Amino acid sequence: MSTIDVTDQDFQEKVLNSDKPVIVDFWAEWCGPCRMLSPILEEMATEHADKITVAKLNVDDNPQAASNYGITSIPAVMVFQGGEKVATSIGAKPKQVLETEFAEYLK
Repeated sequence: MSTIDVTDQDFQEKVLNSDKPVIVDFWAEWCGPCRMLSPILEEMATEHADKITVAKLNVDDNPQAASNYGITSIPAVMVFQGGEKVATSIGAKPKQVLETEFAEYLK
């Protein structure tokens, strides 16, 4: 399974109401580091599909969710579990670093 797209309208349903942890990538088309991070998150979505969902939210098209979670710098990657934000990573990072930061949600 690959990443899913989320919007302001379906954020509650797809992210906050999810049975498993959801890694949300807050990104934008014009953001170079976001484009570097995208294939890494696709890999993680495929490799850990049984444990997590990886979602992408375009901050330009969905300002409400970005505002709700105080996104001031992108890429911003947040983990949501049980309807709550439980972890945050700012900036493009190598896959190994993200897997270490989010290890407890990938088990």
